[in-house]
Amino acid sequence: MRAVLLDQPAPIERHPLRVADVDVPQPAVDEVRIKVRACGVCRTDLHVVEGDLEVRRAPIIPGHQVVGTIESLGASVTDRQIGARVGVAWLHRSCGCCPFCTSQRENLCDSPDFTGWTVHGGFAEHLIAPASFTYPLPDGFSDLQAAPLLCAGIIGFRCLAKTGIDDWSGARLGLYGFGAAGHVAIQIARARGAEVYVCTRDRKKHQTLAEELGAVWTGGTIDKPPVALDAGIIFAPAGEIVPAALSHLDKGGTLVLGGIHMSPIPELAYELLYRERAVRSVANNTRADGVAFLREAAAIPVRTHVETFPLEEANVALHRLKNDAIRGAAVLTI
Repeated sequence: MRAVLLDQPAPIERHPLRVADVDVPQPAVDEVRIKVRACGVCRTDLHVVEGDLEVRRAPIIPGHQVVGTIESLGASVTDRQIGARVGVAWLHRSCGCCPFCTSQRENLCDSPDFTGWTVHGGFAEHLIAPASFTYPLPDGFSDLQAAPLLCAGIIGFRCLAKTGIDDWSGARLGLYGFGAAGHVAIQIARARGAEVYVCTRDRKKHQTLAEELGAVWTGGTIDKPPVALDAGIIFAPAGEIVPAALSHLDKGGTLVLGGIHMSPIPELAYELLYRERAVRSVANNTRADGVAFLREAAAIPVRTHVETFPLEEANVALHRLKNDAIRGAAVLTI
């Protein structure tokens, strides 16, 4: 099968990904093999490719927003059917027995595997995954629309849950960075009744898209919104945004950091945290997050904006992502 391989991390400008022919993987007893139709391109993929995340397997096939159809079942799989359309997300497998897994926090598992980082991912024609970690996909989403939902969407959904907002009607939410995750999160937040204020660079692409999706105000990355915010979510991997975003919060507000990697956060004046403001991170997702998100996204319905690339142009897609040149989300077609 054709697959995109990373032998060792390097700046994306060097085009470190290569296309190669590799063996078709065979599923273990609890796994399924999936014929990949599309795979979203995520900033986490960029962190893997450029070495911001430590090397866990080499060579590795990146990609963790996978849409495809099941073509083979492991011997013990009884709850999935050949031909069913499913998605695969970042959390590939959890141990099921550590204190985090047994307390409904499998996203914090002590011994997890991650799609496209510790095990081969979806930048390929075929993929294997534990059957219980695949997501049946609502019929209302095409393959291309569904792909960004499987990380950008799910993580944005978990970030919204961690804002501490209980009553979303009229809540004032700030989003910092407006790529794949932001353009899905705004649709969820607005459907719940929130006012959304978007701080992001690039007026032509990102601010305009935010306004099209219902932002009541848009500004530059650290521009101050016209009102104090109940909560903020930083999707951009830039720690220097944190002090400004904290200064935009009302008393008791929460700032959620939605990335797996972020540049250093500058020293904070205590005044920014005083009056019961909070900063918290989001790590990975649980399967329950994925199920709940897909149900809500289908009911709204969320509509993703995608730019497509053939598998052979994975380097190009990631380079454009790095330079904020994607309007919405990038998706590889297989």
